[in-house]
Amino acid sequence: MRYVRLRRVGAIVLVGALATACSDPSASANGMVHSARGGAQTDNADGALLAYEHSVGVQLDGAMIVPRLQAIQAACSEARFGTCVLIEAQQSAGERPSARAVLRMAPAGIEPMIALAGEGGEAGERSTRAEDLAVVVRDNTTEQDRLTKEMARLQAFESRPDLSVADMIALSERIAATEAQIEAARRDGAQHRRRIETQLLTVELRARNGEQGRSEIGAAFREFGSTLATGTAWTIRVSAFLLPLAIVCVALFALLRAWWRRRRRG
Repeated sequence: MRYVRLRRVGAIVLVGALATACSDPSASANGMVHSARGGAQTDNADGALLAYEHSVGVQLDGAMIVPRLQAIQAACSEARFGTCVLIEAQQSAGERPSARAVLRMAPAGIEPMIALAGEGGEAGERSTRAEDLAVVVRDNTTEQDRLTKEMARLQAFESRPDLSVADMIALSERIAATEAQIEAARRDGAQHRRRIETQLLTVELRARNGEQGRSEIGAAFREFGSTLATGTAWTIRVSAFLLPLAIVCVALFALLRAWWRRRRRG
């Protein structure tokens, strides 16, 4: 009897899964596409859901790089140009100062943030790329809909009074697995919406080309003593390494010369 009930549980779960899989996903998928379109970049007629990424380089005076990075961080934390999350911030001081900031922002704040980063500097390279997430969003919506229907069927079956302990254990395991799948699908969907509704901006701050050249010349003068010491030490090591070989070569040359002279006399 227990075996028959387990088979009945499995059959009902399988029928529910097949019925969900065969259902038409177009309505729910289109609903997700249209709901996500509120904050997305979807002005093209084919319904694309675009996730934009921008990269910009700015050349500044070396002394301005760290304060400019701090200004970018402050503008982001204060949401001066809209929603903003600082993902990464790096700075390198020394002879060739540079800094890097990676931000996820509201689309309307991209250009003001770029203007802030380039204030008083020279704009360098800039690139923009977009990834269409329409298919990914549709598939995720379909998966969430399927899992939700399967969960409803499992919960309805759970309320039956004729289930044995073994049936309840098997059903509980199936419900827990389905809940985990639903949660994972929801996290993926939230990540997709975040990528569509906001945009990624990477700002590279570098010292001006002329300033980099001057810093390299100054560094060369400052490193003159250490470079001279390194070169002298290297020359001494090479001389010590080659001295035995030179002695052997001189001895061989003397022997060959003596042999040649005896041969000519003979």
